[in-house]
Amino acid sequence: MSSNIGYIRVSTVDQNTDRQLDGVDLDEVFEEKVSAATTKRPKLKECLRYVRKGDTLHVHSIDRLARNLADLLSLLNELTGKGVAVKFHKENLTFTGEENNPFQTLQLQIIGAVAQFEREIIKERQREGIAKAQAKGKHCGRKAKLTPEQVVEIKGRIEDGEEKKALAIEYGVSRQTLYRVIAKH
Repeated sequence: MSSNIGYIRVSTVDQNTDRQLDGVDLDEVFEEKVSAATTKRPKLKECLRYVRKGDTLHVHSIDRLARNLADLLSLLNELTGKGVAVKFHKENLTFTGEENNPFQTLQLQIIGAVAQFEREIIKERQREGIAKAQAKGKHCGRKAKLTPEQVVEIKGRIEDGEEKKALAIEYGVSRQTLYRVIAKH
């Protein structure tokens, strides 16, 4: 007996999943709020273990399943290799692996490549914005945990033989942070 399975993903916890696969009759849904850029997507892994031959995996759009073309092709090969059909609703594409449809494969690769290109452009603009802000003397990123004065003080105390672990606890930082700051200054 085949099942209709849904995979729903948004990147942040404050994003809403309601519009994804709205109105699609699903037997099981795997939903997560995590960036696709990470490989730690537990619900996707659970979904991949759950689907069986004859099932159809419904996904709102290609970018909800994968963030780059290689990842997308790998996931599709894994799923269709198990006999699972994958339906992308926004793009109106279905991949079964049973039929060899070169036009559909070309469409998928073009859409995946364009999505990957768009993400790279966004990252590039972000890097440019950060560089401009830094050139104007603005600080970007997290505030430093230790002031330059504290770093000098810590280095002196280490030279006097105090334990780094105790100093990390005293200053409220991890030992890794302490080691990194000492090596940097």
